[in-house]
Amino acid sequence: MNKFIEQVKAFWADEDGLSAVEYVVAGSLIVAGLAAAFGSLGDAIKNGVDDIVDCVEGTAGTCGVAAE
Repeated sequence: MNKFIEQVKAFWADEDGLSAVEYVVAGSLIVAGLAAAFGSLGDAIKNGVDDIVDCVEGTAGTCGVAAE
């Protein structure tokens, strides 16, 4: 039992585990940021393609031509 307690104390004092947790947290924040950025980019691309389709079908108003 004493060996188990010593191992628990050694694990608790070991700071390498803490840095690993920090890397996991930082990595998850990066992934979340990239997911949000690419989600917004995907919406912008979809809207642009929809505008092009509307222009080709003739259902849009000006189709990018400057109003005079």
